[in-house]
Amino acid sequence: MPTFPSSGPVRLATNLADSALAKAAKSGEVSSDLVQFDFCGPTTANQGFKPMVREGKFDAGELAIVTYMQALDYGKPLVLLPATMVGRFQHQFFVCRKERAPMDPKTLEGKKVAVRAYTQTTGVWVRGILQDEYGVDLNKLKWLCWDDPHLAEYTDPPELVERAPKDSKSLNELALAGEADAVIPAADLLAYPDMRTVVENPDEAGRQWGEKYGCGHINHMFAVHSDLPKERPDAVREIFRVLKESKARANLPKTGEIDQLPFGFEDCFKSLDLITRYAFEQKVVKKRYRPEELFDAMTIKLA
Repeated sequence: MPTFPSSGPVRLATNLADSALAKAAKSGEVSSDLVQFDFCGPTTANQGFKPMVREGKFDAGELAIVTYMQALDYGKPLVLLPATMVGRFQHQFFVCRKERAPMDPKTLEGKKVAVRAYTQTTGVWVRGILQDEYGVDLNKLKWLCWDDPHLAEYTDPPELVERAPKDSKSLNELALAGEADAVIPAADLLAYPDMRTVVENPDEAGRQWGEKYGCGHINHMFAVHSDLPKERPDAVREIFRVLKESKARANLPKTGEIDQLPFGFEDCFKSLDLITRYAFEQKVVKKRYRPEELFDAMTIKLA
């Protein structure tokens, strides 16, 4: 039995955070007679990731790229569109107490680093940077984590991950107290004057990364129920059009900036090729996915 109506408008329960890219789509400035978005997700999109992959609560929406790869591992009925919803260089999100900064990341080997969840996409990117740019042996780091993975089936590698006790300090409290050598924080931790980035001049480090690799760091992309491209490819093409036009209304990317929100498989390829390697090397996914394996025969052609 088809999951979606065979003709006419398609209504989709959608998880999409407020952002410059999404503004025109969510306000109705860019709309569609064919696709009716029910923006019923939480205010913070990542709070909808678990319900999306565990319960199938949303028909469509943004999803962390690492969470999506894990969803593929466990056969969840989702497929990716080559449409980036969140992207940014991650160098600014690796921080330590000001008295420890700037820090040679290599000196973190044998020490404890804190992160909300081992499978967090920002964490996968940061570990990739540490390995490729600073020669850090990731097997010599111990990660203190609070949150469960988005995928209930996945278990953190015990040789790399230590779970924070239930009565322990929060990530922010531990970071401010200096009880971890470095942390991958939520954005609000960057506002505290006692915290500094591990990498000196993170904006410049990100710019140099972009020049070296020819891409930014993809965090979230747009995914839909895997039946939708099979049953209603017209609706999927319309979703892509709405998102792409919404991005254009936001005048993204800004002149002279690398496009951190690429659309189309070719433009997403370099960033996806890196994050798929990092996720596999860090034991977050079961296999090294080729970027083309993240899409189906229909969605990979969207441009």
